[in-house]
Amino acid sequence: ELVILAARPSHGKTALALNIARHIGVEEQLPLFFVSLEQSRVELAERLLCCQARVDSHKLRKGMLSSDDMQKLIEAGGILRNAKLFIDDTPAQGMLRIAANARRLKLRQSIRLVIVDYLQLIEPDNRRDSRQEQVANISRRLKFLAKELTIPVLALAQVNRSSEDRMDHKPRLADLRESGSIEQDADTVMLLHRPEMYEPGQHEGIMEVNVAKQRNGPTGEITLTYLKQFMRCENFAVEPPFGYDG
Repeated sequence: ELVILAARPSHGKTALALNIARHIGVEEQLPLFFVSLEQSRVELAERLLCCQARVDSHKLRKGMLSSDDMQKLIEAGGILRNAKLFIDDTPAQGMLRIAANARRLKLRQSIRLVIVDYLQLIEPDNRRDSRQEQVANISRRLKFLAKELTIPVLALAQVNRSSEDRMDHKPRLADLRESGSIEQDADTVMLLHRPEMYEPGQHEGIMEVNVAKQRNGPTGEITLTYLKQFMRCENFAVEPPFGYDG
């Protein structure tokens, strides 16, 4: 099936996708293919390391690591090294290359998931087509790829600016409609929203995932805890009042 994870820029699409990749590759020990059209392999590796080790990514970038941080990163590196996570960070690639590599990895490594970050950065086959036609063709080919390989394809996507004008700023399915047939082709659409992006100091660490479309299941909203310093998404847990012992 084709799964779309969509949001406005900087709302945590890549972070959530990497958390999914880490869960599949490390915890489930299943092979997967990650196509990164925006960030380099080194950047993704750093984010995965911090996520796995629970080490502040800012400290890693600034070289302000303690001995405890170093030990955590070494241990995390050993764990991630054993994961069958295949990354292609070639910029400006088209569906021809993505599909060819996915087929090869399905044949040789039996990959169980393809992640593409993100859909609108895939090079179109025909530059003379309108932008809507280009994106429609890309989403359709991602759908065909998922069907051909009989594995899920998770494609990240950006929604248009319409949500910025709403009181709650939450993206809706309608915000995808200008991007060709993404909504129509997708079996599942998840819309990501972080309230703190619009209300700094409030709703800190809250990530809302709206399952707005699911062809074979229920829709609804899921709340996650987003630990930005670790690039880590976890099940949402409300802190009990101070002094509460159950």
